[in-house]
Amino acid sequence: MKRALSFLLFALLSLELFAPPNCEVYRGNEKCYEACEEAYMAIRYPQGSYQSQIHFDKSIELCPDFAYSYMEKAVPFLKRGLFIEWKALIDKAVEISPSEYLGYRGWCRLQFLRDYDGAIQDIERLKSLVNYDIGYCQTGDYHLDIVLALCYKQKGNFEKAREIFLKHLGQEDYSPGMFDYYHFGVLEYESGHNESALRYLDKQIEENDLLAETYYYKALANKRLGNLEACQDNLKKAEDYYRAGNFRTDTYTEPLDKVYLVEVLEEMGGI
Repeated sequence: MKRALSFLLFALLSLELFAPPNCEVYRGNEKCYEACEEAYMAIRYPQGSYQSQIHFDKSIELCPDFAYSYMEKAVPFLKRGLFIEWKALIDKAVEISPSEYLGYRGWCRLQFLRDYDGAIQDIERLKSLVNYDIGYCQTGDYHLDIVLALCYKQKGNFEKAREIFLKHLGQEDYSPGMFDYYHFGVLEYESGHNESALRYLDKQIEENDLLAETYYYKALANKRLGNLEACQDNLKKAEDYYRAGNFRTDTYTEPLDKVYLVEVLEEMGGI
């Protein structure tokens, strides 16, 4: 039940982040009202199709400050790996409406480009602009504070990453994300805090027992602690989960802290 509710929550968050604007707010500005209607026409067609992009072009021509159309027109370029074209459009959306699109651009910089410095810059700027919760990434998998921590982790600044993780996880109203405890467990392992790594990896299993990777890192932490039997047990679970299709995957990019079956098998052979 908890797993199903988590998926529903993140799906709703994702829809909200990309919901088209209410055209009625542009009443009195007929060009922007028409631009909004053109954007609605665009999203009726398959994303990235000729028809869709033409309607976004008309929307932008009618109202050059209609940020939503720049953002949506940019998305197909991102998914196709045309990052120069994507960046020109998303930069325009951010210029027009920074509080709305900085978090999205920051997440994309991490997910697609591994531009950790750029992602940090965007998220920190967003935090400086708003006095409310900065929210989640576009997929709904991560709060943007966790995205920020992951960027510092990938840069090798484990201390800063750990500080952000602990602050976010320690909030009174904290609601665990799909992979928060997993990534923090990996960070703790990479930092040499093996017992802490095991605690947080166990929390990940308690919240969302979805990943072969969780058991792989439990095995590595146990190995460091000299618990070879536990290491072997967790590697076997990692293999079983992997063969059952329970592992990190993404349609467009390699997920952070991804583990492959060959790594599990090599570790099993090395014990």
